[in-house]
Amino acid sequence: MSYYAYGVAAAVMALGLIGMATSRNLVHTVVCLSVAQSATYILLIAVGFQYGGVAPIFGNQVTQQTPVVDPVVQALTLTDIVVSAAVTSMLLALVIQMAKRRKAVDPDSLSGLEG
Repeated sequence: MSYYAYGVAAAVMALGLIGMATSRNLVHTVVCLSVAQSATYILLIAVGFQYGGVAPIFGNQVTQQTPVVDPVVQALTLTDIVVSAAVTSMLLALVIQMAKRRKAVDPDSLSGLEG
């Protein structure tokens, strides 16, 4: 088994985390979070990959000895994509509201809450 995909997932996660840590713009921070979340797609697909595996639809061509891929991992990956899209859209909506109300997207220029 190749560990290349795990290295790629770690590198993508590291790039996203470094981008979030060094960002001076909230939109850039949200995009870097999305990049870091995409590392989980790579990791989940790497965990569920089986060389020579086919879809787990048993019939004439797929017997019980045929290697099949795990459909749960694929379902988790699709769920992860949907959750990531929802989180990204909510965070971007918050950034838009902050830009409208505070006239800034730099985290350092935002003052404390008033209320």
